Amino acid sequence: MSFSAPGSPPPTPPQPFPQPGPAAYQVPQQVYAHPGGPVPTAPPVPQGELRSPQGLATALTWLLGAAAGVHLFSAVAGVYEQSWMQGLAGSTHFDDLEVGLSAGLTILAGLLQVVTVLPTIVVFIIWFHRVRSNGGIFRPDAFTLGRGWAIGAWFIPVAHLFMPYQIARQTWRASTQRGPDGADRTAPAGLLTSWWVVWALSAIVGRVFSRIYMGAETVDELLAAGKLGIVSDLATMIAGVLAVLFVRRLTAMQNTMATEGPYARA
Repeated sequence: MSFSAPGSPPPTPPQPFPQPGPAAYQVPQQVYAHPGGPVPTAPPVPQGELRSPQGLATALTWLLGAAAGVHLFSAVAGVYEQSWMQGLAGSTHFDDLEVGLSAGLTILAGLLQVVTVLPTIVVFIIWFHRVRSNGGIFRPDAFTLGRGWAIGAWFIPVAHLFMPYQIARQTWRASTQRGPDGADRTAPAGLLTSWWVVWALSAIVGRVFSRIYMGAETVDELLAAGKLGIVSDLATMIAGVLAVLFVRRLTAMQNTMATEGPYARA
């Protein structure tokens, strides 16, 4: 598979891109035309170098899958913790082994989250910036924010709940082929929206859980926090699965744009 920067026919034979490294795809520009004649309106001439997101997408598939599995384990550990804490609230006796097992499962779940979630975040942001940069080459007119926001938007309080989604929507649009006649098309973005809604809800619930858990002083407060923790873990697991589908879909869309050009085949 190769990436090419589609655009208008150049006046002279196109020259291959320079060879910066294995992550870039260097092929001559291709010319795309409507089967019945010239396309009446063409997208802006691409400027820049496309870089394949395929390797990052593959890594993300594994990382997101592992993170989803860890959050499922964390939810199960939370359910077990709830069971013995409910007995504790009712003055039921538990031996040290059972209490120790619950604490051990909780600690293990936390450690596994650190091991899987942090690398996943790093690779995801790199992939997100990569596809945003490619989108800017496919269709520079599709964006209202510079490509640096594909990184920075994730670190702005409150804004990180909607700005990355705006960038993702615009990247999705920029990575969608036009119709064979050059007309603009809208690709269904239900997968993108579903992933984002579930992820945003899991992030909000997780933050509320942390505040209640850190301030809990009674068993009942710990039980209430634990329920929110389970909901947060399950929502994060679902968001992880949806994220895998979103990453793979957007990567495939960009592969199609790069290899077949900006116009869909009739």
